[in-house]
Amino acid sequence: MGWMKSKTGSNAALDLNQIFQFVEVVRAGSFAQAARRLGMPANSLSRKVQRLEADLGSRLIHRSTRKLTLTTVGQTFFDRCAASVADLAQAGQESIDGNNLPGGLVRVAAPADFFDLFRLEWLGEFLALHPQLRMEFVLDDAKADLIGASIDVAIRAGHLVDPNHVGHKLIGTHFELVASPTYLAVRGTPATLRSLTAHDCLPVSNRSGPVVWHLEGREGSSAIEVSGRFRANTARVVLRAAVAGLGVALLPGLITAPDVAAGRLVKVLPRYRREGANLYAVCASRRQIPRGVSAFIEFAAEKFQSVPAIRRGKAGIRTSD
Repeated sequence: MGWMKSKTGSNAALDLNQIFQFVEVVRAGSFAQAARRLGMPANSLSRKVQRLEADLGSRLIHRSTRKLTLTTVGQTFFDRCAASVADLAQAGQESIDGNNLPGGLVRVAAPADFFDLFRLEWLGEFLALHPQLRMEFVLDDAKADLIGASIDVAIRAGHLVDPNHVGHKLIGTHFELVASPTYLAVRGTPATLRSLTAHDCLPVSNRSGPVVWHLEGREGSSAIEVSGRFRANTARVVLRAAVAGLGVALLPGLITAPDVAAGRLVKVLPRYRREGANLYAVCASRRQIPRGVSAFIEFAAEKFQSVPAIRRGKAGIRTSD
């Protein structure tokens, strides 16, 4: 960024700290939120930005009681400075660390039931490997605003990734039919897809009415309308219902694998499956990925791939029928 000339005509060196603080205010969307991230009073942060505006001779931010908006000069200045500020901050952190080990806070946005899939024991292992890292998880099924919520990485399932973000594929996915040995002993084991119509099936759905399961087999694609006396809108609850013997479920292999291995569930019609969506770790920018975030993405991919169900067939996460 170097030296910049103010509108007063004199050459003045801009304060890099003030530029960094301005960028943080823009990313946070408010002085209060940015001040919390920076660990300083909001009024002090506001004065820092005002000094930067005075040095530049231009207003950068329109302030109101509801929100902040950038002026034209402010938007241009932010666009030119943001990436460089991130690079400098990362370089500074690496110099402070000295040994280049990942450090600092990593904020992760993930679905509400993420830790039903990503085991807390894995997180403990990751933190033990990186003692200078701190992890903060924002668990919500709503899609988080990565920049506005200061999210370093979001875990998302889907077939397409937002072109404005950078997606790192963690796993591919598929679904499988399962039921408990107790249920099958009483009701019998389905021999064909058609025979599922005579069974209690457990949809993952928040809608009433008929549910159609679409499956792939050696003969191609098939669709079967199923029904039952229990349904729920989360895969984890349906999994518990299947283990309890309430019926046949169509669930991601990633979450059924432990119960199948322990004998609490049995695969039903294993020649049929349903493809799911890919699971991604999504970052706002390729140029601003701290070491801690990269380490977590690599670790998560490795752990997901270590699950036997994934090694055999790329088990999945998408949970709607």
